[in-house]
Amino acid sequence: MTTTSLVPAPIAHLPWRLIFTVAAIGLFGALALYSAAGGSLKPWALNHIIRFFAFLGMAIAMSYVRPERYREWAWPAFAIVFFLLIVVMLYGAIRGGAKSWLELGFVRLQPSELMKPIVILCIASFYARLPAAEIRKFNAIWPPALMIAIPDALILLQPDLGTASLLALGGASVMFLAGLPLRLFIGAGLAVLAAVPLGYSFLMPHQQKRLLIFLYPEEDPLGAGYHITQSKIAIGSGGLFGKGFLHGTQSQLQYLPEQHTDFIFPAMVEEWGMFAGLLLIFLFVVMLRWGTKVALDSKDRFTRLAAGGLTMTIFFYFAINLLMVMGLAPVVGIPLPLFSYGGSAMLTVMICLGMLMSIDRNNRRDRRSRY
Repeated sequence: MTTTSLVPAPIAHLPWRLIFTVAAIGLFGALALYSAAGGSLKPWALNHIIRFFAFLGMAIAMSYVRPERYREWAWPAFAIVFFLLIVVMLYGAIRGGAKSWLELGFVRLQPSELMKPIVILCIASFYARLPAAEIRKFNAIWPPALMIAIPDALILLQPDLGTASLLALGGASVMFLAGLPLRLFIGAGLAVLAAVPLGYSFLMPHQQKRLLIFLYPEEDPLGAGYHITQSKIAIGSGGLFGKGFLHGTQSQLQYLPEQHTDFIFPAMVEEWGMFAGLLLIFLFVVMLRWGTKVALDSKDRFTRLAAGGLTMTIFFYFAINLLMVMGLAPVVGIPLPLFSYGGSAMLTVMICLGMLMSIDRNNRRDRRSRY
C-alpha cells in the first residue's frame, strides 16, 4: 500500500503545490503588515491572517464545484452584481474618494470586485456557444463588449479607475484568447486613448493629479508625486538584503503612505531587500504558471477561456501594482493581491483561484477517465 493511498482522495487530489505557494504569499504579507504597524498584530496583520485562511478555505470548497455549475450561475450572478452596482451609486459609502462600497452592518462589500470574475465567466460562456465560423464577425464582438462596457461605466462613475481598468483588461483577455483578430484590439486601444479626456473628467481631483504627475513625480514631490517619490526611495534604499525587519526608515517613520495597502511592496523591499522582492515575484510567477497550465490542459472551450481569463486577472493585479509602485504606471489604487491589507481584492483573487482549482480538478478527472 502506498503512502498516497492512505490519504483520502478528495484531499490527495488538491493542488498542494499551489496551496503552499498561496499560503507563503499570504503569510509573508502578514509579516509585512506586522512591520507596517510598528511590530504589532493589530490593526492589520491579525485581520489579514483571519481573512486569508477563511478565503483560502472558501477557495478550496469552490474547487469541489464542477465548472459546469459556474457556467450556469454566471448570468444570474451578473444580473445580481449589476443590480448591486446600481445600489452602490444610490446608497454606497465613500472610501478613498470613491463611492464603491455597501455597508451591510457586519460586512463591507465592494460589488465592483465581484464583477471581475463574473464578467470573465459570462464572456467565456458566450464564446463557448458561438460557432467557430462566427468568431471574426461583428456578432462575436458587440455582446462581450457590452458585458464589459456597461458595468465599467458604472464603476467609472464611482469613480474607481483601477477596478474599471482591471475589469476591462480581464474581459479583453478572454476576447483575445477566443481568437478575435489583433487589429480589433489595436483599434480598441486607439479608441480608449481618444476617450481618455472624457474619462479624465469623471475622476476626482487627486486622481487627475496622479495621472498627470506619474511621469515626472519630482515636479511635485510633496504633493501629487509624493507617493511615487517615497516609494522609489524605499525600494532603492533597501539594497540587496534590506535594512532589517522593523528597521525600514521610510515605513517606520511614516514617510511612505498607504504602506499597508497599495504601497506594501516598497515597504517590504526596504526592510527585506531586492532578494526578498524577487522571491515574492517568483512565488507569483509560480502561481500564474500553474493557472496557465490549467488553461492549456482544459479540453472544452469554456473552461479553457475561463481559466485563461481568471489567470490574467490575477496577473493584472500583480503586474499593475508593481508597475505603479515603481513609477512605471499611474497610481490607480490597485493592491498587491494576497499580500496587501484589504478583503475585497483578496476575495476576488481567491474566487479566481477557487474556480481555477475546480477546472484543474475537472481536467484531472478527465485524464483519469481516459486510462
